[in-house]
Amino acid sequence: MTKKQKTIATPFTVSGKGLHTGKDATLVLKPAPDNFGIVFQRVDLPEKPFVKALISNVFDTSRSTNLRENNADVKTVEHLLSALAGLSIDNLLIEIDNEEIPILDGSATEYVENILKVGIVEQDAEREYFSVNEVVKFEKPDKGIELIIVPSKHEKYTVMVDYGTHVLASQCATLKHLDQYVPEIYNCRTFVFLHELQLLISNNLVKGGDVDNAIVFVDKKPKQEELNHLAQFFGKTGVQVTENGILDNVELRHLNEPARHKLLDLIGDLYLLGKPIKGDIIAKKPGHFANTEFAKLIAEAMIPVK
Repeated sequence: MTKKQKTIATPFTVSGKGLHTGKDATLVLKPAPDNFGIVFQRVDLPEKPFVKALISNVFDTSRSTNLRENNADVKTVEHLLSALAGLSIDNLLIEIDNEEIPILDGSATEYVENILKVGIVEQDAEREYFSVNEVVKFEKPDKGIELIIVPSKHEKYTVMVDYGTHVLASQCATLKHLDQYVPEIYNCRTFVFLHELQLLISNNLVKGGDVDNAIVFVDKKPKQEELNHLAQFFGKTGVQVTENGILDNVELRHLNEPARHKLLDLIGDLYLLGKPIKGDIIAKKPGHFANTEFAKLIAEAMIPVK
């Protein structure tokens, strides 16, 4: 049974700070016609250039997935693209008035909830999928990274992470079908280790970071003055370490929320192929660099299917 392409019923707006730049940005997400794809438009720039959400436009993955086309950048696109992939949105124009997508709560929640609120419209054109007829693999053995896609008529994702610490040991998350994206994956937030966060802060990064939009794992007990400094940075009266080794800024939404968030990121990054993909995908320690390099390999091997 063939499926039809989809867009949203009416426009909606989302605003917030970019995680890394700290710059305020407003997005206006608008319905788009059949076969339009997912396209950003930098409406703050003189020429109002378009930036297509395609793997060929990825130029940096050091701390997020960032796109560049027509001399314009759109940064940290992974959570929004994940929401669109998870809800099977094929065509959308996204106007943005700055360079970085708002981090919001560190998940895809606000995008998903807004899309479901305004409604999803089925279009006339048939939805085209990509598939592979052979196993495709990306690996970096020295870092324990391996991503594989096995030919299949279905969409299935399995993610495994292990950071070798007592607070974040081996975890696994599986999505047997994108129909389960809500409620299983969409609300899982980004995470960071405390020592990584301290390094980012000292280098004047995560300017839009907040204790409400990330899970902070504490692999080494900090001194009180370090916690005080964090609280000051985030404009809080204080932060503490909980018994399960995370800062008390948030409560886990799932016991394996980190693995689920890595799965959320993977879905978003792979949507840069330009069409949904069918296959059994298994990812060990995925990240934005590995995800996008994996996507490039898939692009070389993929075949269109209905």
